Amino acid sequence: MDPRHIHTLAFGEPDDVEAEFPPYWRYWNAMPAKGETGIVFGSWYVRLLRECYRKKARPERVEALAAQIRRFEGMLTTEGVQIVKLWYHLSAKAQTERIKRLKSSPETSWQVSPDDYRVAKKYDRICDAAHIALAHTDVDHAPWVVIPSADDHLRVVRTTETVLATMKRRAIPLVAHAGLDRPRLGPVANRLADLDYDAHEDKHDYDSELGLLQGRLARAVRSEKFRERSLILAFEGQDAAGKGGAIQRVVQALDARQYDITPIAAPLPHELARPYLWRFWRHVPRQNRIALFDRSWYGRVLVERVEKLTPPGLWRRAYAEINDFERQLTDNGAILIKFWMAITEDVQLARFKEREKTPFKRYKITPDDWRNRKKWQEYAQATNEMLARTDLPHAPWYAIPANDKRYARLQVLRHIVETLEQHV
Repeated sequence: MDPRHIHTLAFGEPDDVEAEFPPYWRYWNAMPAKGETGIVFGSWYVRLLRECYRKKARPERVEALAAQIRRFEGMLTTEGVQIVKLWYHLSAKAQTERIKRLKSSPETSWQVSPDDYRVAKKYDRICDAAHIALAHTDVDHAPWVVIPSADDHLRVVRTTETVLATMKRRAIPLVAHAGLDRPRLGPVANRLADLDYDAHEDKHDYDSELGLLQGRLARAVRSEKFRERSLILAFEGQDAAGKGGAIQRVVQALDARQYDITPIAAPLPHELARPYLWRFWRHVPRQNRIALFDRSWYGRVLVERVEKLTPPGLWRRAYAEINDFERQLTDNGAILIKFWMAITEDVQLARFKEREKTPFKRYKITPDDWRNRKKWQEYAQATNEMLARTDLPHAPWYAIPANDKRYARLQVLRHIVETLEQHV
């Protein structure tokens, strides 16, 4: 194998920065691109093995950690990642002899760490833990292969044979990963149709209320409790619905050093070379920071679905993949709020025409906007299903009627402030 396309990904204990992110964040950020190979040490199995090793391992915790691994590996497989999982086995006697042999020479003694002695001392218990972990995560699309390791030559041969056999299996099946596929919903509520598009805000009231809400927001994100949290705001909506204007009113209350705005457009080649969620994991904020997404990871179930850029099997699975992604964020302390900025067809048309005749707004209107307009009903159907499948207590959607920009901006700020004040 060409070493230029091989990456050694060695993970120890999380450092101070890594500890502020969800556990899988560092594995996502190290994800190799298509055509590359990652050799992982200290993988996503460490937490599961430690739980299995406990004197009183908690079965529900073991299954929860194992289920998360199965979901992660199942998603990677559907995205074309080939996973080889190798467990190198030594008998207790062979392990002790190897430690002694390595330790006896100053040229090899560095390979023996205090952990090796601890492992040797608890050999039987660690073997039992490994047996449990492997049994919970040995699946068809990502099987475990146990490699006898007492003989150096045999270990190398078996490893090479296993890797070669996996690489020859070029056709990756679209697996239905456990816990991610869900039954289809019944009739989906037309949530967009139920909005009050006539809602509006008087300009005088708007100016005074805007300042009050921005002040409350500024205090909330500077509070002591927020130092151990993060805030993620995802903005979606029809073209010209006012996402940018709403974002501007939010960040006016923030210290520019504390937030990042990530606009999401069509993926670039290096993003297409990795699993779909990779480019969003890269922008997950650390503690005491704020991330605003102008469009988000929901593109897979919106534009990619409507424009038929993604096979139905993938975008249908994406609802549960996204729910799992968001659960990891909120379990780690992130406060996640999602906004759908909704306007009517006639208001969108008026805004499109205004953009065309206003020089400094003309850059905002593109042929894609006009083309998307022709699929209004298809996008509405996709949006309603998205809201039905991914509006959850820990990651709520707020559908905001945005025909009146002032009303919409205040609603966005109000939801953010009220949510923050509940948590910090």
